[in-house]
Amino acid sequence: MSSIGSVTEKYFNVNSNGCSIGCKLYADDPAHVKSLVLFGHGFSGNRDNKSAEKLAKRLISKNKGAALLIFNWPCHGDDVRKTLRLEDCELYLKEMLAYVKAAYPEASLYGCATSFGGYLFLKYISENGDPFVKLCLRCPAIRMYDVITGTIMTDEDAAKLAKGKPVLIGFDSKIRIDKTFTDSLKEADITGRDFLDYAEDILILHGTKDEVVPIGDVTEFADGNLIELDAVEGADHKFRDPVKMDHVLKRFAAFFGMK
Repeated sequence: MSSIGSVTEKYFNVNSNGCSIGCKLYADDPAHVKSLVLFGHGFSGNRDNKSAEKLAKRLISKNKGAALLIFNWPCHGDDVRKTLRLEDCELYLKEMLAYVKAAYPEASLYGCATSFGGYLFLKYISENGDPFVKLCLRCPAIRMYDVITGTIMTDEDAAKLAKGKPVLIGFDSKIRIDKTFTDSLKEADITGRDFLDYAEDILILHGTKDEVVPIGDVTEFADGNLIELDAVEGADHKFRDPVKMDHVLKRFAAFFGMK
């Protein structure tokens, strides 16, 4: 455990149901958490996510009892699983939600996710209901199958997959996937699912210059479900411009009802 100013940072694993999920907790006082944000990172990311750290520092510095918990998806970071499976991602999210409920039973639970994490959080909600008081999404990969096959994968990767061979793809690191994974993504298309019952508790921020997840797909999804979408002019997928990222942090904090 180490401290970053007034923010305590703790690495640990949640070991449950055959999983060993790498986690990172940010809090001012881990023993007295009043509100907790569960954070889902994007494809090929990990629990040392910089945007999660920035959000955690903002929330914790201004809101007593606030905390943020981020975890590795399967095959991401130092996770030991070898080939990515959609069902393993679903299992990890369920185990994390169960852990948070048991470890922080009195805390209000909020959700925040980016890109692939946004897709997985939305998929979970459509199938299980919404466990969050509020959910904030940045550049959610609404059409995750298209993002994987049309943006992240190369033509060479696609040819190997077609022959039944696994491939390594990704941005910050390489993730091993196979046709089983892409087929499961194609089948689990969330674009036609109904989120109207959860719409008022969801906020999406998306860059107009997103080079990974087309804003048109997200606009269509948000409009169809009456979800608030803040289109940030000129922002790319990772919101590399610190001014635009600061806008995201402010909007997320306000939507959570925090400072």
